[in-house]
Amino acid sequence: MTLSGTRSIPPNRLAHLLAEDLEQVNELIQSYMKSDYAPRIPEVTTHLVGAGGKRLRPMLTLAAARMCGYSGPFHIHLAATVEFIHTATLLHDDVVDESTRRRGRPTANLLWDNQSSVLVGDYLFSRAFQLMVETKNLRILDILANASATIAEGEILQLTASKDITTTEEIYFKVIRGKTAALFAAAMEVGAVIAEQDVKIVQALRDYGDALGISFQIVDDLLDYLGTDAIGKNIGDDFREQKLTLPVIKAIASASQKEQTFWTKCIVKGEQANNDFENALAIMTKHKSLELTRLQALAFSKKAKLALNAVPDSNLKEILIDLADYVVERIN
Repeated sequence: MTLSGTRSIPPNRLAHLLAEDLEQVNELIQSYMKSDYAPRIPEVTTHLVGAGGKRLRPMLTLAAARMCGYSGPFHIHLAATVEFIHTATLLHDDVVDESTRRRGRPTANLLWDNQSSVLVGDYLFSRAFQLMVETKNLRILDILANASATIAEGEILQLTASKDITTTEEIYFKVIRGKTAALFAAAMEVGAVIAEQDVKIVQALRDYGDALGISFQIVDDLLDYLGTDAIGKNIGDDFREQKLTLPVIKAIASASQKEQTFWTKCIVKGEQANNDFENALAIMTKHKSLELTRLQALAFSKKAKLALNAVPDSNLKEILIDLADYVVERIN
């Protein structure tokens, strides 16, 4: 499978199949990004929302609703809600991480300031809840409110675990299940709930989103060491920001005393020399922590596909199965 920007890759096939719905989602997003009193809001949101993201999370909501036979209007509102929640978290994350690049472009906090990024993120969260209310469905409100709280918990847990080389894989998975998988899972779940699907299908789609989100984040963390600058982030950012991602956690677990000293210097103290990123790669290669991390991503990709066994066959289901494979294939 070619991983270029062609229609053959699963996200583009999904976008093609959902093109009409996506157009309505984009129109709704644009209308809710407007502000009569604060022009900074559309400036910041247009910069990030228009930066070339694949709209993967809202597409999951649209796909789930369509797979479940939904024919009403509110899957559009829910997809826009999911995108607003995601965009708000990105704005806040870039402030916390002091990032300078997002989706291949300068971050909003760099172009404007931290205050604007935080406040516009808050605005988008508010808009998201306005869109949720339109559905008049308390169960959906509960799902997305819980997801928003879980995302914040995951980010805070990551912050407290940062620079702590005693961080375990258990803590890592709690972090990524919170900050990434929670929204993937909720995006799928609300699509099924708005279609009034039975509990078995709702749970299957939620399980797919959860496993897909975990696999997605593991791969994202791997790409910090194995990717290229073309993916829209600076390679080595996680290392420079002293983040404990799965490849590093695995390498530390097998480290010699000399390697423990290296990780303490680079991650705990932040004392990094010019060649320390290459040294870190060499240590991870030695302990096979990159390959072991890839295998865990594959395991969650397989779990996502298995969850769809409970869902009737359709073109959308086939694309979602391929999407679970594609998420891991980004490493190659």
